[in-house]
Amino acid sequence: MSAKQRKWIFQLLPYTILTVIGICFLLPLLWVLVASVDANALQSLKTPTHLTGNNYIDVLTNKENQRAFLIGLLMSGSQAVLVVILGLLAAYPLSRYQLRYKKPFMLTILFMTSLPITAVMVPVYQLFLTLKLYNNIFGVILFFVASAMPYGIWMLKNFMDSVPSELEEAAWIDGASVFVGIRKVVAPLMIPGICTVAIFTFSGSWGNFFVPYILLQSPENFPASLKIYQFFGQYGMADYGKLAAFSVMYAIPSVVLYILSQRFMSKGFSMQGGMKG
Repeated sequence: MSAKQRKWIFQLLPYTILTVIGICFLLPLLWVLVASVDANALQSLKTPTHLTGNNYIDVLTNKENQRAFLIGLLMSGSQAVLVVILGLLAAYPLSRYQLRYKKPFMLTILFMTSLPITAVMVPVYQLFLTLKLYNNIFGVILFFVASAMPYGIWMLKNFMDSVPSELEEAAWIDGASVFVGIRKVVAPLMIPGICTVAIFTFSGSWGNFFVPYILLQSPENFPASLKIYQFFGQYGMADYGKLAAFSVMYAIPSVVLYILSQRFMSKGFSMQGGMKG
């Protein structure tokens, strides 16, 4: 084998491996899309003999599914809003003031961003029982907010560092208070960063199965991430058509947020350079 052939093989090998990995990920997605419009969907991928939209109609017209999607949107949307508001208020003194223990505090926040939720679920479960928050949607929202706050504070503090403090000082001279400066000066210049944090916190809770599964008991309180259970029977039987249709509907918010995240992430990470320029 010549050196030219070996070079050609080494150049082709990474693309071959990536192609195989891509096919392994695309086949399940293809099954979901095909099965969602198949009247007789099976566990295996096959060409539909009859296309139908009844699977989507049954999923969307089901009152329990509608309630589950609304609860999921309520949980994720409330978490995103609260994390952004509280994160801004917490990030402001870390960004603008010279605090004595700021570095250890920031390192603690960084450590908490990597702490797995499974490591704290047992004490959290006991705490929720004690505080009468078990099987409470509001309690789950509080836990989502608390678990996302380290990430929100860390990200918003970095974005806020790129906003010149001179703009706030000019607003103070005109009579604006600190909160007015944050709302009318700092926050508008941090829109890409705020949207980035909101999108990622929303996506994290929207796709979270473990926390609602532990902290909620009543089926009427289940979000969409838990409702997938209803498509499985006692002996492994499942309505694969409706299951696939539900999965497609459940994935739509994540796909939309992914598209938005690409836009805002690029703006957010280039914001610091734009400010300095």
